[in-house]
Amino acid sequence: MDEIRIPNDATYAPVALTDLMAAAPLASRLLLGATLPGQIIGTAALGVYAGSAVKDWVRRWDMRRIDFQAEFGADVQTLNPMPERERHAEVERLARLLDSDYTEERPAVDDLARTVNRHLTEYIASITGQRVHTSSAVRDFTLAKLVFPFAVGVCDVISGDVAVFQDTGVLAPHILGHEFTHRKGYWKELHAQVLSYLSLMASGDAVLVQGARTERLHRQLKVLTGEDGDRYHDLVDGLGMRDELDRALHALQPERGTYQGAVSTIMKRLYDERLKITGQNGISDYDVGFTNFLWTFRHSARARRDGSEAEV
Repeated sequence: MDEIRIPNDATYAPVALTDLMAAAPLASRLLLGATLPGQIIGTAALGVYAGSAVKDWVRRWDMRRIDFQAEFGADVQTLNPMPERERHAEVERLARLLDSDYTEERPAVDDLARTVNRHLTEYIASITGQRVHTSSAVRDFTLAKLVFPFAVGVCDVISGDVAVFQDTGVLAPHILGHEFTHRKGYWKELHAQVLSYLSLMASGDAVLVQGARTERLHRQLKVLTGEDGDRYHDLVDGLGMRDELDRALHALQPERGTYQGAVSTIMKRLYDERLKITGQNGISDYDVGFTNFLWTFRHSARARRDGSEAEV
């Protein structure tokens, strides 16, 4: 099997290079009363950032990318809508499975990241015949958190830098898988959702499978309730799940402070437009698109992959 190694040098820097470029001049001005030292640091960081990005992009030229339409019978613009009654039925099935197969195991973040990345690499290779090896490094903060307060995790598509901003518990494997899929060169949010989910489900690892199912349940609940937070929490309560899962699902729809609420509203609109400009359906690809993809794949007569992969 072919092997490609993408260096991802920027991901091993002690701090995110984008943060260093932005913050160094300001910190220098505040601490030293002069901007020049900070500008020198910022310029040096820019050089490392650019050099890392170029090396990564050059290596990606040799990648064999997945043809989603051919493999799964579905892609961004060819999704069939999942009937609402089927969504409700799937929510019930997922809740029962999560409850019965619940595991308390919580690997350390670095160990979990390596495990998720390994299974993602193998799953993609099972389709393309090519292993694309990438960094498993994860940060717990970047300045992007201030710009996108609604985000749980982010990936800088230029440098491959990944940050996860909070402990998402049972959902952590999917968050990591989603961002690592971007790091491997799949920029569309729907593709990241799908490859993360399918790779975790194919892993056979109880922690990873639990993370995948939790994400699928969470997204179905989001589709059914939209922006109605009260209805979301009511649906979660009605599932009668064990306390650990109940708390985890409630935590995915938190109350936002004044700053977070105001910034989230503005940035979500801008982000939605940015996704549409790049050939995506918008923020809806995270939940409506993702669940419709699995529905379309499962019922496709043209997909090369076995549609049972999308079964609950």
